[in-house]
Amino acid sequence: MLRQILFIASMMLLGTSTASASDAALSAYEKHDYAGAFRIWQQKADFADPAAQFHLGYMYSKGQGVAQDDSQAAIWFRKAADQGQVDAQFYLALLLEKGRGVAEDYVAAAAWYRKASDQDFPAAQINLGYLYAHGRGVQRDDAEAVKWYEKAAEQGAIGGQLHLGWMYEHGLGVKRDDAKALALYRKGAERENAEAQYDVGRAYLLGIGVDEDDAQAVGWFRKAAEQGLAKAQNDLGSMYEYGHGVPKVDDKEALRWYRKAADQDLSTAQTNIGSMYAHGNGVPHDDTEAIVWFRKAAAQDDATAQLNLGIMYAENRGVPRDEAEAANWYRKAAGQGLAAAQNNLGYMYVNGHGVERDVVQALSWFRKAAEQSDAGAQEALGEMYEGGLGVSKNLPEAIAWYQKAAAQGHVKAQKKLHALQSAS
Repeated sequence: MLRQILFIASMMLLGTSTASASDAALSAYEKHDYAGAFRIWQQKADFADPAAQFHLGYMYSKGQGVAQDDSQAAIWFRKAADQGQVDAQFYLALLLEKGRGVAEDYVAAAAWYRKASDQDFPAAQINLGYLYAHGRGVQRDDAEAVKWYEKAAEQGAIGGQLHLGWMYEHGLGVKRDDAKALALYRKGAERENAEAQYDVGRAYLLGIGVDEDDAQAVGWFRKAAEQGLAKAQNDLGSMYEYGHGVPKVDDKEALRWYRKAADQDLSTAQTNIGSMYAHGNGVPHDDTEAIVWFRKAAAQDDATAQLNLGIMYAENRGVPRDEAEAANWYRKAAGQGLAAAQNNLGYMYVNGHGVERDVVQALSWFRKAAEQSDAGAQEALGEMYEGGLGVSKNLPEAIAWYQKAAAQGHVKAQKKLHALQSAS
């Protein structure tokens, strides 16, 4: 999924817009005399000076020299934006997009981003591209998103390069070109940008525009992880856990990196730590501690953690056995499209465990999982067609599903398929 990179520069006050601000205000600001700077810019803003109006809005948004107040920030940004002050146009759009101090309004946000983009403001170009990529406030148009990302990338904006790389990688608005995507990711990585380093690592891991090379992936993940990027820390942990691109499996090193990411509330890392406790990898086996970590991740709607909680409740691990609660967690994960959870929920319905038996519901959930190539669900769907459960009996259809599961090495499906073919 595209990641929006909002350029909220902490020192925008030192950009071109400060040229008209008094030396005294700027000097006070640089000395962290925010109250003094605010008073001077207030005087200038009262005379409709757009740069001063922007600075007041910025100080209100940050709570510098005045109580933090996004609604006041929006008022001052709008005054400056109406006079064409580009920084203010961008910040007003940002408040409108996020619904801070004003009602959320994607249409208005897109309009103000466009005004700033037309003045070659790269951060606005990136955010406008993002709105087009997701159809927020504008009709979705990947080609238009690419156009704005390109404009930002041409100015050297790393965010523009990364978003444009994503579009090339996935063929959105442009012809897919993995080599072009990787080249764009490298531009940011060469400037020590952690997101770009992570994307280069991902390219080596998956073979995007380059031959797969786990050792190279580890190297790039490490660069990003050492800068504190949580997803890089998590993926580096995974490389250690499974022994990819590193000398050997090292559960303790995996856990160390997972913890760094989990400390930043990355749900995937929390789930991974839970799994390590559940299996006793790198730590003593402790189902109770596993439950703690699964709950942290599940509270963030992590589907895998929700599935794992369901399993723990179903198997009396770390919590008392509770099939209704197991079904509840399976349903949460299944609703997010996780095939394993859909399959498990199907079994709960077909057997009446934790829910009232309902073979029609079971069939529906098995089908959802089977269509995602879950072998267990494909075998179960074959049984439903073979036995006429929740659907009319249909042996050719049963055979078709058994074949799909058998092709994935599902032993029970292979036996079922052999029995049906032998009988025919």
